[in-house]
This record gives sequence, structure tokens and C-alpha cells, in this order.
Amino acid sequence: MTRVSIGARLHAGFQNLSLARDRLYGGIGWAIDEPRLVLDVERAEELVCPDEAVEPYARRAIEALDVPGAEITVEQRFDRHAGLGSGTRLALASLVGIADVYGREVDVRELAPDLGRGGRSGVGIATFRDGGFVVDGGHPTERFTHSPPETGAWRTPPVIARHPIPDSWRFVLVIPDADAGQSGSTEDASMRSTVERADPGIADEIAPLLTQRLLPAIAEGDRRTFGEAITRLGRLNGAWYADEQGGVYRPPAGRLIESFSNVSGVSGVGQSSWGPTVYAIADTATADRVREAATDALADLDVDGAVRVTGPDNTGYRLEDG
Repeated sequence: MTRVSIGARLHAGFQNLSLARDRLYGGIGWAIDEPRLVLDVERAEELVCPDEAVEPYARRAIEALDVPGAEITVEQRFDRHAGLGSGTRLALASLVGIADVYGREVDVRELAPDLGRGGRSGVGIATFRDGGFVVDGGHPTERFTHSPPETGAWRTPPVIARHPIPDSWRFVLVIPDADAGQSGSTEDASMRSTVERADPGIADEIAPLLTQRLLPAIAEGDRRTFGEAITRLGRLNGAWYADEQGGVYRPPAGRLIESFSNVSGVSGVGQSSWGPTVYAIADTATADRVREAATDALADLDVDGAVRVTGPDNTGYRLEDG
């Protein structure tokens, strides 16, 4: 038996959504240690997977690897469509777990498109493999089509920057009990509409923000500047998405961000992907205070939800023999 373990990821935004620029998308995000996905995988003559959320990903992995089957037990997993990257985590964890029990080595970057991953952002794939803070190079704009391309008709976006995250940094996650974030055909339609009318001027503002503030800050471990840049990046991305998600942030994310963005110890805030997960960037000395403020914010807004503190993941997925 093989056990696969991987933490979630946070997606801060894209570099460009305008068809007027040479490269489209270009994801920015990082890996976190918790919450985690843990799968136990064994050989089998067919697919045995009682978890309906995992079963379709496992089936595609079996087809991609051309093996008879696998028995998969889900020991832990986090909410789907919450902005934590569950789809890519489920797909790739199934892939590497099944490959390992059959004694196969796989390149997740190469096979991810066959599993339907990496069509826009490459952050989930890169952070699954290696962890850390990642910026990918996106896709050539001329490949954009009004209808989603066939599965596997793209390459995983190249990683153009990766940096380890300081061990002392903490991320306070606020996951309100709200409708699931967009996914599947609904997400495809929203992204297509967003891209078709995206203001290229926003991408022009993001470019120097990335190269002159965000990347130097993570390279130097400057949490304050990193947080400020991430906050600005989220707001700029939100301007692209406003018509699709009901504002710069998807409700109730905006109210949560506003309520604790000025709490002492918070260097940056944002909404991960389509939400509803909101995060605050802190460190080991201030994380408990920020967690209390986030809990109070949920209560003040009369919104149910969960708050948790997690550290960075700088290694990516782990395989263990059962």
C-alpha cells in the first residue's frame, strides 16, 4: 500500500486576462501545509473507491497510466470548490499513488493535461510537485478559444519563478459556510466572459507589481512587502472578475477582508481563487491574534464558518509505504 499526502494551495490571482497581451493567465500562488488530502492506494483488478468525489479523478488516472485498477481509501480531504485547489490535488494524488503501487515513475507536469488539469493555471501542479511560492508563465494568447479545448490539448504552463516560503510565516484561513466556488462548465463560462472583456491596463499594472515588489519580497523573506503586494494583486484581479462574482471579492469575502485587514500583525489579505476561502498573512508571533480577529469577524457578520492557522509547504507531495 502507498499513502499519498499533500496540503492545499492558495491562488492569489493571474498576471493577465486580456486578449490584447501575448500571454494569457499566468498564475500566482503557493502551497500550504493544511488542510491536507491523504489517500491510501493499493493494487486492484478494477477501481474500488467509495468516495464519489475522488472516484472520477482516480478513473482518469488509471486510464492515463493504462493499469488494471486500484483500491483507494480517503483518509483525509478538504472541501471541494472552496478555493483550496482540491481538484488538482485529487487528480494528481490519485495519479502518483496509483503509479507508485505499480512501480511506475510519472512526471505530473507531463500527464496533468491528460487529467484535465493546467488548462489555465499551473500553480496547482507546480505546488503539488515542489511546494513553495510559484509564478507560472501562462499560455500563448493565440490558443484561447471560445469553447474549452479538448482534454490534453494544452501543455502545463511553465514555472518562471519558485521560492521557498519562510518557515515562520503563517496563513490564517477563513472558510465561511457559503455556496461553493465556481468550477466545471460554470467556471469555464465565467472565465471566458471575463477574458473577452478584460481591461489590458490591469495587466500593465500587475507586471511591475510582480517584478518590482512581489518577487523581490519573497526572495528576501520580506513579509510586509509581500503581503502588501498580494493584497494589491487580489484587488486588481477582482476588478476583472467583478461582474462575474458580484464585486471585487465574492460575497461575503469582501466584508471579511475589510473587517480584519487592519488587524495588527496582518501583512496582507486576499481571496483564494473564486473563494469562498479568505486568507490573512501573518507570522508565528501574531497568528493567534489574527485568528481571534477572524473568528470575531465571522461572529460580527453573523456568518458561520471555520478559521484555521497553517504554515507553508515547501516540499510538495509525500509518498509513504503502508
